[in-house]
Amino acid sequence: MSSSHANSAKSGDLPLPNDEAKAHSLRLVKQLQDQIDSAGGQISFEAYMQSALFMPELGYYRCGTEKFGALGDFITAPEISALFAQSLAQFIKSTGIGSAVLEVGAGTGLMAKGILQALDKQSALPDTYYILELSAELRERQRQTLSLIPNLLDRVKWLDRLPDDFCGVVVANELLDAMPVTRFRLSDEKIFEQQVIFNNGVFEYRYIETAKARLLARVEELKQQTSIGEVSEYLSEINFIAEDWLKSLAGHLSSAVVLLIDYGYPRSAYYHAQRNMGTLMCHFQHRAHPDPLILTGIQDITAFIDFTAMADAALEADMEVRGFATQAHFLLNLGLLDMLDSNKTETTQEDLIEFLKSSGEVKRLTLPGEMGETFKVMALAKNYAGEMSGFEQYDIRHLL
Repeated sequence: MSSSHANSAKSGDLPLPNDEAKAHSLRLVKQLQDQIDSAGGQISFEAYMQSALFMPELGYYRCGTEKFGALGDFITAPEISALFAQSLAQFIKSTGIGSAVLEVGAGTGLMAKGILQALDKQSALPDTYYILELSAELRERQRQTLSLIPNLLDRVKWLDRLPDDFCGVVVANELLDAMPVTRFRLSDEKIFEQQVIFNNGVFEYRYIETAKARLLARVEELKQQTSIGEVSEYLSEINFIAEDWLKSLAGHLSSAVVLLIDYGYPRSAYYHAQRNMGTLMCHFQHRAHPDPLILTGIQDITAFIDFTAMADAALEADMEVRGFATQAHFLLNLGLLDMLDSNKTETTQEDLIEFLKSSGEVKRLTLPGEMGETFKVMALAKNYAGEMSGFEQYDIRHLL
């Protein structure tokens, strides 16, 4: 996940966690220390990030702390404006195969609620709205949110694994960025993988020259395809887990459209020589900073998405890449401004205030300095040849 409006901060400028959060973090630190000791003194950064975010009961996404909204660590698009979910509902309806929807990682359930309400108004409700959610705590939050639409709740079904032979629309909003990444370093023509050790009570980095065939092959490929071969020192990350997840998803689909929404770049921009410290970022109480080795278990850790890698993974899994656009152009193509205008009544002062509020929300979703350019939308298809709305103008697949 990410903060759409986080303030940059150095580690020393961060708010102090309360006593409960400190105690929680210490419990996870102890578990990670044991994990490192059992592994011989070091683990890969990918393994560290996996435990920090997803260790049962202790990882950031497995515990009961507030994550979303003003009281959490970041704000996602569905929480910024109901128009975001309404736009996705328009996309789902346009495919003609929306009789089943699968949302992977539904956060607080706000997007599911908004999509169902919008589809209800258009008489285009799915027979089943599946939510794949592994966190028991988040499932409960989603149930609470969706209980606000009791007439539609019976259409929602929670899953703990991908369904077989799924036919419909799959939506993943800010899912891939939280998947653990492999971090690599180029130094004097050698390729190193970042490790994490525990030394004198704190986590530290260590680099080992890698012998992993997949990592070696990918970095050599990146050196040929991008400008990173022009610099002697370079640090970045690769999200192999996201690629493997997408291939696994494809194996569970019969006829489907997959919509991936996340912040990221095409490969040439992601692995640019000037982006020599990678894209990894952490979020704690709406402060963004680059240190994942502190606040373990009580802060979010994310990395941008290499959308070229996702496209390659989709093609390897016999899927088609049917569209790629910035979030701004995707939402505008779906008629976001028309949706805003339809709410423009201005019959009272309260109506005017509400319209101005909605206008501000649209700016946050679409302006380049906000989420509009950094967030991208990719549409994939398997055994589907129908319409693909949202990419009529400014489709940038040629940049992948």
